[in-house]
Amino acid sequence: MKKQATIASLNAVAAAVVLAFSVSAHAAPTSFALSGYDAPSNLTVNTGSNATTPATTYNYYVSPTGSDTAAGTKAAPFKTLARAAKAVTKAGTTVFVAPGTYDGGFKTTASGTANARIYWVSTTKWGAKIVPPANSTNKNAWDNRGNYVSIIGFEVDGSKVRSGTKWTLGIYTGGSYNVIEGNHVHHTATTIPCNSAGGSAIGVDSYYKGVKTDVIGNVVHDIGPAGCTYVQGIYVSTSGTIKNNVVYRVGSAAIHLWHDATNVQIINNTVSSSVFGIIVGGGDFYFTSAGANNVAVYNNIVYDNKYGISEQGKTGTANSYKNNLVFKNTTYDWQLRNGLKHTGTIASDPLLAGYSRTAAMPNFKPSTSSPVIGRGIATYALPTDIDGKPRNASTGYDIGAYQH
Repeated sequence: MKKQATIASLNAVAAAVVLAFSVSAHAAPTSFALSGYDAPSNLTVNTGSNATTPATTYNYYVSPTGSDTAAGTKAAPFKTLARAAKAVTKAGTTVFVAPGTYDGGFKTTASGTANARIYWVSTTKWGAKIVPPANSTNKNAWDNRGNYVSIIGFEVDGSKVRSGTKWTLGIYTGGSYNVIEGNHVHHTATTIPCNSAGGSAIGVDSYYKGVKTDVIGNVVHDIGPAGCTYVQGIYVSTSGTIKNNVVYRVGSAAIHLWHDATNVQIINNTVSSSVFGIIVGGGDFYFTSAGANNVAVYNNIVYDNKYGISEQGKTGTANSYKNNLVFKNTTYDWQLRNGLKHTGTIASDPLLAGYSRTAAMPNFKPSTSSPVIGRGIATYALPTDIDGKPRNASTGYDIGAYQH
C-alpha cells in the first residue's frame, strides 16, 4: 500500500528532527520494531483474528522518552497517549506505541472507516503498559468513543491505584465496528465499592448505539472485588464476537452479555475461577426489549466457577450451545431457558497443563491427555488460537483458547 508523508512540509520535518535531538541528544533513538506478533510486516497479532494493520496514510509514534511538544514522528515521538489521542483526527491512522509505562484515563474519539481504520498498536505485545495516573479524573483506563478503531497488544494494569477517581473500567468502547485484540487487562476495579455503578475489564457498550465489536485473544484476570456481582471480565451489551480469550478471577462473570446484547458469537474462550463463567442475558434495555437472541456459545472451557453457563433476564429461542467443556462449577453447570438444550458437552476435568486458582498466570493450555483435544467444531472458530497456532490440526479443533 502506498505510503504518504504525514508532515506538511520539509520545514516541519527539519523542526521535528531538531526537537528530537534537543530532547534526547545522548539517548539512542526509540525502536518501534514490532515484537510478539505473527508477522511484523503486516502486524498480524497472535490471536487468530487475521486482523492486520496495513500501511496507513497517517502515522504517529509515542515513547516514554518523547515529548508532547514534539511532532509525533518516529524521530520525534509524543510522550503520552493523551497527546496522541488529540493528534489523531483522521481515518487511516496508525499510532505506534513503544514499550514503557503510560498514564491511562484518556479518551479517543476519532473514527476510521470500513476501508481506513484507526489502529493503536503496542509495538511489543504487552510492552506498552497503561497504569492509573497520579491524579485520576476518569473512571476508565481507556475510553474509546470512535468507530472502526483497533486497540492491539496493550497491558492495562490497575494494581497501583494512586489518588483521584478509581478505575471501574479497563478498555471501554462505545463505538461501532471496533476491535479489542491481544491485550492483557488485570487488577482493575479491585478496590472500588461494590454497587450498581459496576465495572469491567473490557466493556463493549450499546449506550452510544455501538454495534459489532470484536473482543479477540485478550487475557483478563483479577477484576473487581471478590464476589461483587456488578463487576465483570468481558462485558458486552450489543452485537459482536468474543473469541480466543482467557478470563479468570473475576468478581462476577468472566463473560457477561446484558442490556441490548444480541447476535453475539462466544467462541473458544477459557474462563475459570470466577462467580459466573458465562452469562447470556438481556435486561435494563437501552434501545430494544428483544432480549439476548442469536447467541452462539461454542468450544468454550467453563471450569471451576461457582456457576457455569447461565441464561438470565430476557433471552430468545435462537441461542445455541455446542461443544463446550463445562465442569466443576459448584452451584450448577448449566441454566438455560425456553426449553433450550446444549449439545456435545464435555463434563469432565479439562486436564490443563498448569491450572491454579491462585497462580498469577496459570497455564491454561491443554495437556496431551486433555479431553478438549479435537472435540471442538469449526463453526465461527478463528483459524488460529490465542498464540497464533493453527486450529485445524490433524486432530481437529480443540475446545478453549489454546490449541494443543
